Amino acid sequence: MAPRKIIIDTDPGQDDAFALLFALGAPHELEVLGVTTVGGNVPLARTTRNALQLTELAGRADLPVFAGCPRPMLKRLQTAEYVHGESGIDGCTLPAPSRPARDEHAVNWMVRTIMDAPEGEITVCTLGPMTNLGMAMVMEPRIIPRLREVVLMGGGYFQGGNATPAAEFNIWVDPQAASVVFDSGAPVTMASIDCTWTAMMTPAWVRSLGALKSASAEALIGMAEFYMSYGSHKFDTPDRPIHDACVPGYLLVPEAFAFRQCSVVIETRSPETEGMTVVDWWHSTGRARNCKVLGKVDAPRFFDRMYRAFATLP
Repeated sequence: MAPRKIIIDTDPGQDDAFALLFALGAPHELEVLGVTTVGGNVPLARTTRNALQLTELAGRADLPVFAGCPRPMLKRLQTAEYVHGESGIDGCTLPAPSRPARDEHAVNWMVRTIMDAPEGEITVCTLGPMTNLGMAMVMEPRIIPRLREVVLMGGGYFQGGNATPAAEFNIWVDPQAASVVFDSGAPVTMASIDCTWTAMMTPAWVRSLGALKSASAEALIGMAEFYMSYGSHKFDTPDRPIHDACVPGYLLVPEAFAFRQCSVVIETRSPETEGMTVVDWWHSTGRARNCKVLGKVDAPRFFDRMYRAFATLP
């Protein structure tokens, strides 16, 4: 079978870095058409630089990177250097990128690429705030029925939120964009923190990457060690969830993920619950089930597939 064509929309972030390298390490199954960046974990200039550096680390300097929206649709940008460090990918030192981002705006490129492709061919994977995709859907609604799927990391249901008591960070940063996507009618799959908190990266697994003896593995270990230093107030274990990697994980080993079809609505009005993903788990409202909500991950299978992807990288 031909590899699945995907666009990766990202705000690297160490867990975004893991997700991006996971996807690039599986070229026979996933064809990454391009990488679009957004302001999120760190400002746009840094997320774009990080995406350029990470694609070059993976030996993919040919892969186009497009800078997108620097801030949410309606809100001021909130970033997360307290988790990811000033660069967004603290823990490793990568060479300066050898090429710039493309001149075309990410939203324009995304629209053009989806419109030029056969209907049902392209999957958009969002690893950060959904500003670029939401703006693309507003700018050109004809892309919506042409999408194969939108797969995102974001939201929460039984676990609540990690940015506020009610909201997960990616959705909370730009709830209006998320609302556009969830209400669009496109097929949506959500890897929420209820899912990603079952994909716990252990120190032993991180150390095992050293056996790969590659520049990519060295950088991944450094990023993981920095990233895992945050969260002791949340977790009573040294293990940490590798959130965004669940997106390519789902595409590559979907059988490793439990799921349920649900109605999901994004709260955009309440100051206390803004960005909440209201998941109708028991179908109590009767609303149309607009989202495949991912649940528990078969962690050994997931981490084995990620390790094998990393083993292909330089």
